[in-house]
Amino acid sequence: MNPTDLQTTFQQLRQEADKVLVGLEEPFELLVIALLTGGHVLLEGVPGTAKTLMAKTVAHLVQAEFTRIQFTPDLMPSDILGTSVFDLNSGQFHLKQGPIFTQMLLADEINRAPAKTQSALLEAMEERQVNLEGIRYPLAVPFMVIATQNPLEYEGTYPLPEAQLDRFLFKVLVPYSDIQTEIEVLRRYHQGFDPHHLATSGLTPLLTADFVVQARQAIQAIVVEEGVLEYIARLTAVSRQSPDLTLGASTRAATHVLLAAKTFAALQGRDYVTPDDIKSIVPSVYRHRILLKPEAEIEGLDADAVIQRLLGQVEVPR
Repeated sequence: MNPTDLQTTFQQLRQEADKVLVGLEEPFELLVIALLTGGHVLLEGVPGTAKTLMAKTVAHLVQAEFTRIQFTPDLMPSDILGTSVFDLNSGQFHLKQGPIFTQMLLADEINRAPAKTQSALLEAMEERQVNLEGIRYPLAVPFMVIATQNPLEYEGTYPLPEAQLDRFLFKVLVPYSDIQTEIEVLRRYHQGFDPHHLATSGLTPLLTADFVVQARQAIQAIVVEEGVLEYIARLTAVSRQSPDLTLGASTRAATHVLLAAKTFAALQGRDYVTPDDIKSIVPSVYRHRILLKPEAEIEGLDADAVIQRLLGQVEVPR
């Protein structure tokens, strides 16, 4: 498998997804990049912007086992991980697996659950395993968490802990559609589109779990020059020195930029990473990891505006 094969496959995925998704080309692309990189995605947007539909579409195209958890204030960690149940016949405890034992997990409205429940995902997201009562249970391959959250100013939401935010490869913003996109959505629903039955929309599965594993192995061979590695490191260092930030990008953020850029390059049909690939990837990797100072927020800056400042401060390698 080479980058040209991956580019062709990605184009086919986009064509299939267009049968269901309208105006969501960039968020869909980032979901595919995360899947092939082996990362997790946090989708943020107001209710009703097709975040759940997008996750279901990716799972359908990959033929992945898909599970959805609705996060609520009374959700407990055992509702996610599972619990030990005593079997009267055998006289032993056995694990009743929770919904996390799947390939693609949709954590819907993750910030409506308290931090204790949110943290139940930490080990699974990083180590691809669950430890219950001293026993290690490996998770499926591939395993991917797609979490959705409402903007923090919405009632009944809890901010995600920084340690958990750092586990997400990307934070993807899903805004309202423009009017032309909205008209096309209405047209499709008028013609009978049913988001609960994707197969009836002509959506054809294209990939398998084995293909995803092979693609990840092929992406590892993408070439990254020393100058590009230094560029990533300089961006990370500048974020930590920025007068606009109280918290800069972590080392994990730098590694995520590198790995995602390699996948991005492969999906463009190239076997090497360019500085422009880094520029394209950095906003989605940084925006949930950096913390703005109150003075920057008073100025009207948001995370994306500060990230553009950071990109402008670091010389691009030639």
